[in-house]
Amino acid sequence: MLNTVTLQRLAVSDGTLEALKWLALLLMTVDHINKFLFNGTNDAAFAAGRIALPLFVFSLAYNLARPGVLERAAYPRTMRRLAVFGVLAMPAFVILGGLSAAWRPLNIMFALLALTATIYLLDRRTVSSYAAAAVVFLASGAAVEYWWPALAFGVAVWWYCKQPGAMPLVLALTALAALWFINRNLWALAAVPIIVVASLIDLRMPRLRWVFYAYYPLHLFALCLIRIPMSKAGYLFF
Repeated sequence: MLNTVTLQRLAVSDGTLEALKWLALLLMTVDHINKFLFNGTNDAAFAAGRIALPLFVFSLAYNLARPGVLERAAYPRTMRRLAVFGVLAMPAFVILGGLSAAWRPLNIMFALLALTATIYLLDRRTVSSYAAAAVVFLASGAAVEYWWPALAFGVAVWWYCKQPGAMPLVLALTALAALWFINRNLWALAAVPIIVVASLIDLRMPRLRWVFYAYYPLHLFALCLIRIPMSKAGYLFF
């Protein structure tokens, strides 16, 4: 029954999609400053940070759903970039998160990498690639930040952009709600009205692809450096 429901195709202009990524970048930065410099003591900053992941995932999945992505070999290029900058971020990620961060959960770049790999296999549309996508989804979901809900939301967005319908919409909302088990709140669902509004406006912003890749490791290293004088001043980090 759900598959028979026809919903409107989602269309977000390139400039507006770029603005969503900048918003996600800002929210992530606020969240990380709160988490790594002030031990997560600001509830408003923590809540705002829960919206960043869905916006990043949406932006990536939306771009991967564009026509010709498979034919242009965009998947491997995206995966290489995510892998490189995920590795570059690991030293700072470990310093900020402690030794346990060295192996699990892997940083958000690896979550986006796992999502891209999963969608790539789904987009090949063969029995073996579907099986491989399931393996990648299940295995990587246990090792990356925000676990399987993050990957499920990305797959649902990609699916909806390819073929609008109630099933991918329900999966997307369920995945966002499931982030409660990680975040202990439902602030991730606030990304939904933001995305809906984004589809209704057309902002003009230049695309700065490499900024978003490079910013992630750079801002983590900056936080590490900021911690040094704070530690000397008597601040304790947990």
